[in-house]
Amino acid sequence: EQFTAPSQPRALLSAFVLLVCSWCGQMSTAPLYLSPMSLFTVYDLLTSPDCLPDLLQGGLIEQGVNEAFILTSFKLQPKSGTTVFSLYNPRDNSKYFEFTVMGKLNRAVLRYLRSDRRMSSVTINNLVLADGQKHRLLFHLRGLQQQGPGGLELHLDCRLVETVRDLPAAFQGLPTGYGTVQLKTMAGSTSVSVEENNSPFLLGVNTKQLSNQMMELTKVINELKDVLIQQVKETSFLRNTISECQACGKCLHCFSENKATQFEKQRGFFTIIFYILLRFGCSCPFLLQCQFNPCFPGVKCVNTAPGFRCDACPLGYIGLPVEGVGIVFAQTNKQVCDDIDECKGPSNGGCPANSNCENSMGSYHCSCKTGFIGDPVKGCKPEVSCGNSLTNPCHANASCVLERDGSISCQCGIGWAGNGYLCGKDTDIDGYPDEKLKCKDAHCRKDNCIYVPNSGQEDADRDGQGDACDEDADGDSIPNELDNCWLKPNVDQKNSDSDSHGDACDNCRLAKNPDQRDTDSDGKGDACDDDMDGDGLKNFLDNCQRVQNRDQLDRDGDGVGDACDSCPDIPNPNQSDIDSDLVGDSCDTNQDRYDGDGHQDTKDNCPYVINSSQVDSDKDGLGDECDDDDDNDGIPDVLPPGPDNCRLVPNPDQMDDNNDGVGDLCESDFDQDKVIDRIDICPENAEVTLTDFRAYQTVVLDPEGDAQIDPNWVVLNQGMEIVQTMNSDPGLAVGYTAFSGVDFEGTFHVNTVTDDDYAGFIFGYQDSSSFYVVMWKQTEQTYWQATPFRAVAEPGIQLKAVKSKTGPGEHLRNSLWHTGDTNHQVRLLWKDPRNVGWKDKVSYRWYLQHRPQVGYIRARFYEGTELVADSGVTIDTTMRGGRLGVFCFSQENIIWSNLKYRCNGKRKQEIFHSIH
Repeated sequence: EQFTAPSQPRALLSAFVLLVCSWCGQMSTAPLYLSPMSLFTVYDLLTSPDCLPDLLQGGLIEQGVNEAFILTSFKLQPKSGTTVFSLYNPRDNSKYFEFTVMGKLNRAVLRYLRSDRRMSSVTINNLVLADGQKHRLLFHLRGLQQQGPGGLELHLDCRLVETVRDLPAAFQGLPTGYGTVQLKTMAGSTSVSVEENNSPFLLGVNTKQLSNQMMELTKVINELKDVLIQQVKETSFLRNTISECQACGKCLHCFSENKATQFEKQRGFFTIIFYILLRFGCSCPFLLQCQFNPCFPGVKCVNTAPGFRCDACPLGYIGLPVEGVGIVFAQTNKQVCDDIDECKGPSNGGCPANSNCENSMGSYHCSCKTGFIGDPVKGCKPEVSCGNSLTNPCHANASCVLERDGSISCQCGIGWAGNGYLCGKDTDIDGYPDEKLKCKDAHCRKDNCIYVPNSGQEDADRDGQGDACDEDADGDSIPNELDNCWLKPNVDQKNSDSDSHGDACDNCRLAKNPDQRDTDSDGKGDACDDDMDGDGLKNFLDNCQRVQNRDQLDRDGDGVGDACDSCPDIPNPNQSDIDSDLVGDSCDTNQDRYDGDGHQDTKDNCPYVINSSQVDSDKDGLGDECDDDDDNDGIPDVLPPGPDNCRLVPNPDQMDDNNDGVGDLCESDFDQDKVIDRIDICPENAEVTLTDFRAYQTVVLDPEGDAQIDPNWVVLNQGMEIVQTMNSDPGLAVGYTAFSGVDFEGTFHVNTVTDDDYAGFIFGYQDSSSFYVVMWKQTEQTYWQATPFRAVAEPGIQLKAVKSKTGPGEHLRNSLWHTGDTNHQVRLLWKDPRNVGWKDKVSYRWYLQHRPQVGYIRARFYEGTELVADSGVTIDTTMRGGRLGVFCFSQENIIWSNLKYRCNGKRKQEIFHSIH
């Protein structure tokens, strides 16, 4: 009751003290007299934070402390909840000892680390702690030196509410180590005082009020010294008196008038009479009968005049109040409180569904049933496991995936399609089964083109046959190859501008525009749209005609707005970019000397650390890969007081209600990009959420040659499918997203029987002279132009590293065609030893893993469900990350379907665990 503080308008921790006792439990059964407290030393945890680890990491044990008391007083607003205090390891956020109040539920939870290193949780119901009133909690810890049974008692406002027969590991001596123990309270600063000379010691709050109270307590203690000296004399006198009483066989009548008068002169008169009556069972109405402990443990005993009264049984018990008069009555009519078995109630004791209720003295505990996992307080869910066939919910032809949040998902294997719980044969490997499955997911529907991949399932005339395999896709009775609007009915075939697109489907009917480009997707082609980017500024006034920029900022004054300027700080009105790296020639140094990630040193936000993706979560100009605090919230990513449990999202409070190591703020969306982690292809990059090649850069690799035309790319299925229609020169369609590490997969299909040349995909693209390419030739063939050298292509899959000194042109063209190394142009890293070419109208699935940090490359190829080629592990560091795309060379009607990429730029120490 001494530890009080002025009332506060909000939640307040007004005191937090610890009393330790090394001699408690060592006394005999003789009457116990309170010895005076010795002087104590105060440790202020705000200025001396190392004292708490010292005490818990051996200090208490070294001092011979066997019992300890933790006392805290606090006040909470009604229905609020908080963690009153917590002992935890700041290195990994693991908890040692924590007490939490759930105000809305009138419930408290004590979590502690047991001696076997497992966490235990004790739930105490019907505790009204969040009511705006001040409450006091006392934790009584016994057996710190293994003297007697160890355990813990919890008292609330001087009443026993819970008993735990297990001493928390935190008070048995924690492992030593700097920065492994820290105290966190709901508010306020704490201080510590330690015993000296084998007496109780005190840890208390460092407040002016408490100092005054302690001065008053010191005065009382000094007075107690005199009383105790007098009691020693009285005890000696009492022995003689009892002997005389035993001799005469009587009780109070043994006292002579002289002795009674002598007793009355002693300050301890009532104490002496008390022990005499206790010895002989005499009844005397003026005695304090609560001294005989007639009440149930934890129940308040009130001395009345005459007699005594016991309050009601504590929470979790049932019984009658007791009251009476006399010592004999107090000894023979003890209050009986029986434990209430909450688990026999109609609501399973308050435990949620799928949990067991386990009764305990005065309380109960919830635990998940066998086969269920989760928080037994919040709810248990069915246990599923990828490692146990009995609990694996996935289809036999599906893989079980453990998600980053600990949940399980199922994915149908290559050559199969469905929702993962049901999978059916998928001949063209486009993600849709050949036959309808008995599930409601979109990917359970029957494929509308069984033998031609079409991951978007487009069907213009809605006849049930997909456009990719429908010879008359628009249903106007004109075959696709003759129809100038093959996806829109137009029997008249009218074409006002003669650009190969009929008026019915031409987005510029009176202006030739074969590419049908429509930057702002407003249905009006750029060739006839006076505001191509839809930013409200006419083209002739807009300094970025194809990029929205209403502010029209132009730092270098070259007439090209900053939003689309390849050199925003150096004038370059022609925007020349000869190497197609998105950096204008005027400011392109091509100097990437330190990390090789494709970003020149002057523009790299981590010039000495590989980070091709250039992710900068807090926009401070320092990339996440070299930023010690990615979200700039004051909590370091790794170092103490970190690690940050929301590395990319500011959360200085580090709240983590379920103690899973991931902060509440980023629990299911780690990068806070509004796309949950389970479907986010880059959960640690807020700028990349889904696979999308709708925005791409065309790179022509033989711009001067006239042997063939340039490629013609058609993008479908919201950027997840690409079709190349022309027999063309070598070319690339490159996405704009760069990756530091990536998994890239897709379905490759040549939908013709008229040619036999190259098709494939690229990764690690940095510029038109630097990229990796995986290319597949159907048959052996010598390139028809022998200048500058004779190039021979062999059938089969090839993995090449392109590092051309000349860049796009005839040298690079012939080097790409040739199977083998070419000086200063291309290196052959791997070739399929089977020397087998691709088959006409057959779908293949590739799966690529690239980890630029260590140079790891591996590509696998499937025909249907069968693995037909595997490059194995290839280590090459020519390109340390870059962009993705597709590649063609003299081959028309190529389909790249069901494209998927996923960020996988883990730190080096995690890479090898994830790729094997």
